[in-house]
Amino acid sequence: MDTSVKSAETPALTKALLADLLFENIGMNKRESKDLIDAFFELISSRLIEGGDVKISGFGNFQIRTKAPRPGRNPRTGEAIPIQARRVVTFHASQKLREQIQDEGDAASVT
Repeated sequence: MDTSVKSAETPALTKALLADLLFENIGMNKRESKDLIDAFFELISSRLIEGGDVKISGFGNFQIRTKAPRPGRNPRTGEAIPIQARRVVTFHASQKLREQIQDEGDAASVT
């Protein structure tokens, strides 16, 4: 299955591009492929909003991390500004993905 991004105008892998790839490579109709992609990301988002982790085998883990409040500073004025506590999403690539990225980087530097 060819999943390469062919357009120089769209270097990012978007939800629309994912839906098009499902349509072209698997044969789903466009509406089904769009609905599948939307449902997939909605499921991931819902799980993270609830505070749960998302683990995708061979790809990586998404986790919610709570950052404590801390003092900050306005870079223009130097004025001290408190930064409130917040929740952030972190991603940790799996060992398999890291190896694939490293192998691809090594192959690209040889040519």
